[in-house]
Amino acid sequence: MIDKRSVCQIVEEWLEDKEYFLVEVSVTSDDKIVVEIDHAEGVWIEDCVDLSRFIESKLNREEDDYELEVGSAGVGQPFKVLQQYYNHIGREVEVLTRKGIKLTGELIDVNETEIKIICDKKVKVEGEKRPKLASVEEVIPFENIKFKEEEIKSRLHETAYLNPQLTIIFEDKREDKNEKIVYKEPE
Repeated sequence: MIDKRSVCQIVEEWLEDKEYFLVEVSVTSDDKIVVEIDHAEGVWIEDCVDLSRFIESKLNREEDDYELEVGSAGVGQPFKVLQQYYNHIGREVEVLTRKGIKLTGELIDVNETEIKIICDKKVKVEGEKRPKLASVEEVIPFENIKFKEEEIKSRLHETAYLNPQLTIIFEDKREDKNEKIVYKEPE
């Protein structure tokens, strides 16, 4: 079986001195390797081909039979890494909150814990009978952004796998959940 850590190291080697960044690497049990990269200005097919050839040059087809797919993170897909948020500052984004509220607006700021967007919302204006549409700044902590739970757990497991010296503790303290998972790769 292809070692995911090895594929990540190969991709990181190719990424050196490039403005691309790694979004995700997945390796299935039947050795299908999927590599997603991204760039502030988009991903060019020529670079995907170049990365694919680079990975193939480092893996041995005689030892492992694998399928390789290299591409961009994909338009319309949820952001998976913080750098994707930074790259979209000044652009329109769609955010789904844990409460199921969808907000669409311009991403104006990002930090390690939250994002800020300017979106149009109906606001009650004093003295008016009906709410008026106004541009409102919304600060949304990452913990309030709805991610697929499996995606989060998969990321934590992947991080532990790629950094065996780490122990990662995931605690979900939402009202409807009470879960604690410890991720530690065996040495």
